[in-house]
Amino acid sequence: MVRWAEAEDLPGLVAVELAADGLFEQVGIVFPPGTTMIEEVTDPSVVLVEGDPPAGFALIAWVDGNLHLEQLAVHPARMRQGIGGRLMRGVLDHAAAAGAPAVTLTTFRDVSWNAPWYERHGFKVLPEPEWGPELRALVEHERELGIEIAPRVVMRA
Repeated sequence: MVRWAEAEDLPGLVAVELAADGLFEQVGIVFPPGTTMIEEVTDPSVVLVEGDPPAGFALIAWVDGNLHLEQLAVHPARMRQGIGGRLMRGVLDHAAAAGAPAVTLTTFRDVSWNAPWYERHGFKVLPEPEWGPELRALVEHERELGIEIAPRVVMRA
C-alpha cells in the first residue's frame, strides 16, 4: 500500500536508493560519489513509500507550478512486483488532488526502466522551449552535479 513516509522511514530509504542506483552500473552509468537524494530529505511529507519497511519510494517537489518527481526508486530485490507502478499512480493521484496541471521529471533517455517506462505511464518528452525557469535551473544543477553521464530527457504527464 502506498502511503506518506514517516520520519522513521527515511533512514531505511538510503539502502533502497543505493541498491536501485546500483542497477545503472549494468548499463555503464556510474553516479558520482556523494550523498543520496533521500539523505537530504528532512520533511517526510514529500516522500511516498510502499511497504513496511518500505521497498520503494517516490520523492516529490514543486517546480514551475507542477508536481515534480525528483526520484522514484525500488529495491532491486522487490522489482517486478508493481511497486514502481503503484508509486507512480500515487504521484499522479496526488498531483491531481493538489491541482497540479502536470507532473514533470528528468530521466535517462535510453535506460529501459527510465524514459521508456515513464512513457508507458503517460509521460512524453518535454521539448526544451517548454521548460519553465525552475525546471531549466534544475536540469543545469543536475549537469553541475555530474548526473548527466548519459543522454537525459525532461518528461511531462
